[in-house]
Amino acid sequence: MKIAQVVSTFPPYKAGIGNAAYHLSWELSQLGNRVTVFTVWSRGGLAIDQSLPFTVRRMRPLLYYGNAGFVPQLLWELRNFDIVHLHYPFFGGAEMLYVRDLVKHLNIILHYHMDVVGEGMLKRLFAFHTARVLPGILDHANKIIVTSMNYLLTSQIKDYYDAHRDKFVAIPLGVNPQVFKPGIKNKDLLDKHHLHNKKVVLFVGALDRAHYFKGVNYLIKAFQLIASNDEYRLLIVGGGPMKTGYESLVTNYGLERKVVFAGEVSDDWLPIYYNVGDVFALPSVDRSEAFGLTILEAMATGLPVIASDLPGLRSVVHKDVTGLLFKPRQITVLAKYMRHLLENPQIGNRYGEQGRLQVLEHYTWEVVGKAVNSLYREHR
Repeated sequence: MKIAQVVSTFPPYKAGIGNAAYHLSWELSQLGNRVTVFTVWSRGGLAIDQSLPFTVRRMRPLLYYGNAGFVPQLLWELRNFDIVHLHYPFFGGAEMLYVRDLVKHLNIILHYHMDVVGEGMLKRLFAFHTARVLPGILDHANKIIVTSMNYLLTSQIKDYYDAHRDKFVAIPLGVNPQVFKPGIKNKDLLDKHHLHNKKVVLFVGALDRAHYFKGVNYLIKAFQLIASNDEYRLLIVGGGPMKTGYESLVTNYGLERKVVFAGEVSDDWLPIYYNVGDVFALPSVDRSEAFGLTILEAMATGLPVIASDLPGLRSVVHKDVTGLLFKPRQITVLAKYMRHLLENPQIGNRYGEQGRLQVLEHYTWEVVGKAVNSLYREHR
């Protein structure tokens, strides 16, 4: 089949939706499909595109804001594809598919990754788009993929689901368990970040405005409550413009020696960083966090997970089986859970073992790719 993947972000930009499209495109290519990714142009992208088993078309937007890009090129680029797979949200791209489908029918599979919440003025703009524009886009999809029914049943499109249940299918995201797997702590990283004989809470995620919802400020505040124990360290992996603000918060708390900012790391080093952690934390604050790919990476590595009790996350993290859940922004509970797992490694090890088993059974990209490929064949 000839497949188009349409997505707003794509590696080398580090973000969940783009990473999901990348791995899915790779798996679909291995299954014999001819895959072309259409995405917004990003600096540094062309360097990685040459070595991929699929084609990447990076479109220069007429208008660009954050992860949104107005790309009218999609009106004429999407010819002769058996399936057009739209990863939503893609403001400025999804609307072009809507218009293109009005002119000539496309076989659209819409991947609904998350509700868009936002802050301030953007919150009102996103609410308008969800109420007035999104239903028309959903109407033009042959099928709508969600990462979990748990998330869908509390989402902004629940009413649409109630009226069009036959259009929806739940397929989770995945991880490569041969890349993310348990291993020994890397001595070079322990030396570099002064982590020898320390118990490490790990966070991995982009530190830019588009990922305000990751809750890093709450994680730092919670860690401050347990930082009197000199064995504890917080390791934050990721880069972006908001890093400076988080560093200032760390300075205000006097935690410069105990909170380590590793910055953005390469794909080769990321699995090694996971193995430096003893506990993984994802303290997201709202439903913009719909699944949490980093949770799968941590589980595949054998780490116990502490995550916000949000609809998408609790479909992945099984409470008291693979990790612990707490209500968003409750820093005292988050601090309590971090201390509990750091002081009771036998419990964390049990959660980690169960987490990896869950990944191997349900959350590999091989399993996900086959499920999506079967869906394509039904609707080509």
